[in-house]
Amino acid sequence: MFSKIVTSALFAGFAAGLIAGLLQLNFMQPVLLHAELYETGQLVHFGGPGNVSAAQETGGFNLTRDGLSILFVALAYTGFAFMLVAAMAAASDRGVTINARTGLIWGLAGFIAFQLAPGAGLPPEVPGAAAADMGARQLWWFSTIAATALALAMIAFGRNPLVLVAAVVLLLAPHVIGAPHPDAFAGTAPPELAGMFAARSLAVALAGWTLLGMFAGYFWSRDEADVKAAA
Repeated sequence: MFSKIVTSALFAGFAAGLIAGLLQLNFMQPVLLHAELYETGQLVHFGGPGNVSAAQETGGFNLTRDGLSILFVALAYTGFAFMLVAAMAAASDRGVTINARTGLIWGLAGFIAFQLAPGAGLPPEVPGAAAADMGARQLWWFSTIAATALALAMIAFGRNPLVLVAAVVLLLAPHVIGAPHPDAFAGTAPPELAGMFAARSLAVALAGWTLLGMFAGYFWSRDEADVKAAA
């Protein structure tokens, strides 16, 4: 069982992570580099130089910067894959079918728990954006992930109506409490740029998590078939 979890997670995580890293490089990094020019003062929002030509000067593939960025994303998704495959293994022991098709649902659940739910309160930010205390944000972020993941598991596997009610409460609780925000909003980058970055971040995460779930389900079912064939 342990070796199946390891192999499925490694293959699925690295494959999905490489694709997600390339998507980030293409869609998110240009926005980040553009926002950094506002943060450093090379571009000024409202009344200053705001053309995108300066942002384009930071473009182009940088082997060290971009290669390490893709590798980091691949490693991060490999870590997510270990958590996802471990949950799949527990569900498989209970008779749940795990394959590439059902893996898509697992991937969507992971996206909701790790990206969409916390992003609803603390959306991805560009450099220079005003933010509340880091410790408070991290506490809310981790708590929201834990509450959402547990609630989704309760909805998926719970049979008692009270369990479903408790799941809804868990889903709503972090957002009723509210994420920590600064007393006043301010930032160097234009709000249009910040909105574009948040939207692209969630879109790339959706693609990465659905691929992760599909790959994890595929490799898990393939290893399971190989074990049955060997027996």
